[in-house]
Amino acid sequence: MKAKKSYGQHFLIHEQVAQRIAGSLTGAGAYRHILEVGPGKGMLTKYLTALPYDLLAVEADRDMVTYLQQHYPTVTVLSADFLQLDITNCFQGEPFAIIGNFPYNISTQILFKMLDYRSGVPELVGMFQKEVAERVIAPPGSKVYGITSVLVQAFYEGKYLFTVDRRNFSPPPKVQSGVIRLIRREQPLVTESEVLFKKVVKQAFSQRRKMLRNTMKPFLEGDPLLEDPFFQQRPEQLSVADYVQIVRWITERIGEG
Repeated sequence: MKAKKSYGQHFLIHEQVAQRIAGSLTGAGAYRHILEVGPGKGMLTKYLTALPYDLLAVEADRDMVTYLQQHYPTVTVLSADFLQLDITNCFQGEPFAIIGNFPYNISTQILFKMLDYRSGVPELVGMFQKEVAERVIAPPGSKVYGITSVLVQAFYEGKYLFTVDRRNFSPPPKVQSGVIRLIRREQPLVTESEVLFKKVVKQAFSQRRKMLRNTMKPFLEGDPLLEDPFFQQRPEQLSVADYVQIVRWITERIGEG
């Protein structure tokens, strides 16, 4: 199992950690398939094959694809870049979970791709760089609460499961890792325009030290609503529901155009 970063590849070498990651899937959403991203040498794959799911492994490194095909001949291994893959076709449109020890340098992009395909992804279990894992599930008011936190939590409920020490990899990375689980909400918190919601969140956090009365001007220029005490807050103080309310106000006043 590998995680990619600028300083090279890092393979998970601790059997119990791999077993614990595989065992973190809950089956929420009653799916029958799982997609493993970046299986590397198959440390996690080994335990996923023991689960009652149809497994597809997606690996970008051709050498690792050959290794997996030789050591796990019963597993379907797709040689592809996950970020470029149309995952709607992986299981003929049926729902599936995403799992993996994600390459650090694209882990946030993996989350955003999950959001794009969320209608088919009821659950995700992943190992991330620890600070990224903490950011995803951070509550309002946290120093690491940001764009990723809000966008993911609008559609998924997250839980930090456990920390994985750097010594569990070969060679050891410079950072610790964290495993989280995301389960898709039955009802998303975003009820208005999702496009506008993303724009509002990104605009708010583009200047996270400024109050919303300043950062929301592009959407509410000249509107007396900006003088409301609500807009004296900074972006990290707002819940997902607060951002949804801002979108609702904008839609009511000036629409999305």
